[in-house]
Amino acid sequence: MPTVEITVPEHLEMQIAQMVEQGEFVNREEAIEELLSTGLRAFKTSGPIDDDQEFQDDGMDGMMGHEDEYVF
Repeated sequence: MPTVEITVPEHLEMQIAQMVEQGEFVNREEAIEELLSTGLRAFKTSGPIDDDQEFQDDGMDGMMGHEDEYVF
């Protein structure tokens, strides 16, 4: 399996660690792999936003209030 190195903000790392602690995932690697896979499936289903497509800004960055935090 290929290895990928990423840098994530502290708050995302803390959320991943909390999910592992709570037993939602066996370990950090499994959590990241599953969350990434889920995100890719969601992206494939919804597709990218067309640059010409208009959407209304509700004042929130991303889906949870942080520009780099999304719910999968």
